[in-house]
Amino acid sequence: MNTILCDELLQEIFRRLPPPSSAAVSLVCKRWLYLLRSSTTSLSLSFIEPPFIPLFTSFLRFYPYLSTVSVTITTTLDSSDHLLFSISSSCPNLKYLKFLSGPLSHFSLVSLSASCPNLVSLTVTLFRPLNFMWLASFNKSLKELSVYSAGDSRELDFVDFSGSCDSELNLESLLLTGIKARDKGVSFLWRNCKKVRNLKLKSCESVGDQSSFLAFLEYLEGLETVELRTCRAIVDGVLLKLAENCGMLNSLLIYDGGSKEGLLHFLSQSICCTNLQKLDLRLPLDLDNSHLIAAAENLRSLRCLRLQSCCLVTGEGLKILGNAMANGLEELALINCDVVERESGLLATLGQDLKKLRKLDLSFNDMLIDKELISMVVSCNNLNELKLRGCNKLTNLAMVSLAKCCRKLESVDVMYCCGIEVQAVELFVLNSPKLRRLQVEENKVSDVARTWASNKFIEIVY
Repeated sequence: MNTILCDELLQEIFRRLPPPSSAAVSLVCKRWLYLLRSSTTSLSLSFIEPPFIPLFTSFLRFYPYLSTVSVTITTTLDSSDHLLFSISSSCPNLKYLKFLSGPLSHFSLVSLSASCPNLVSLTVTLFRPLNFMWLASFNKSLKELSVYSAGDSRELDFVDFSGSCDSELNLESLLLTGIKARDKGVSFLWRNCKKVRNLKLKSCESVGDQSSFLAFLEYLEGLETVELRTCRAIVDGVLLKLAENCGMLNSLLIYDGGSKEGLLHFLSQSICCTNLQKLDLRLPLDLDNSHLIAAAENLRSLRCLRLQSCCLVTGEGLKILGNAMANGLEELALINCDVVERESGLLATLGQDLKKLRKLDLSFNDMLIDKELISMVVSCNNLNELKLRGCNKLTNLAMVSLAKCCRKLESVDVMYCCGIEVQAVELFVLNSPKLRRLQVEENKVSDVARTWASNKFIEIVY
């Protein structure tokens, strides 16, 4: 068989093998080892201590066609320039690079742009003072940039960014983490990123240069996705500008730090909400019924609503929203929301209204009982994805009912559901015609269930 199969066919087979089998391929013979390395395009490496550079370079050269590389080093390095140079010189076909290590110099990043001209996505850690002028050396291929800032910002007092030259960038996706008030170097991004479609800010106390940032948002009429995670200090300003300028926005995520007034103002502006299709909120003390009512009145295009740990929301607000979204909502998540357990009959009402629901996530509602879940899913005949992770009160009855009522289910997550036992999992696998993925503890999967899953091409994830 080894002599009959040509190199190209073997490589195609290797690409289709799942991870455990692909690891064993390298042990068959030297030819297979060589072909496996030659067919490998993606590599993810994690180190506790930095690797020895010559050995690391030799290792990378065994994989001549790498296009995706991820390197993470737990220990903070004084300098990571040599390691980055090793990657860039060994992987000329690189398109996606995630390099989370120590500080990188301006020179090493410029060198990366010369060695990897086809780079599309770059993720790096930068130490202060933040300076983004090196981006001007990248050609138009770079579309995605993710920056994690670290280090002491005291040096910013001695750095002048006012005279920085400008160079229009082709970035479409931008993620910034940990921006502080004195990070004036970020203004280079605000002035030169005119094509951004996806903006993500995480743990940001500021946006650096306020005037440049506001001008940046005013220009971005085509902004489609905004994510704000733990950014309480800047949420109001961002939402205000989004409401004024971003009529093409279709996805908004706000986690852990919002503003009742700012969010209500945004949801009440019909202009900015015309195309909004996904709303994802984790605001324990900043979301109440007034926001849900505003959403019901203005978010006519909403297809996905995700709420996590929203303590102030009541059943009344959810019912109003469910009734308004009856003909459009396809995905609903109520994760760790005590209203699910607090108000009996709420889920039944939502199930009767949301006939087009395809994805439902009720994870970590640890007091959710069988009766409440079943009363909802009997009306949701189009469900193809269901997540019940961490719902400890559910029992075998819930699984039996799912097998009977939800014949279109393709993906189910019942991890950490203590009341669901081996027999119920086995019955569910045997009686779910469309099932393709099941997440459950390994000790709940019997030999019979495992055999049937294999025969029906069902992936069981532990």
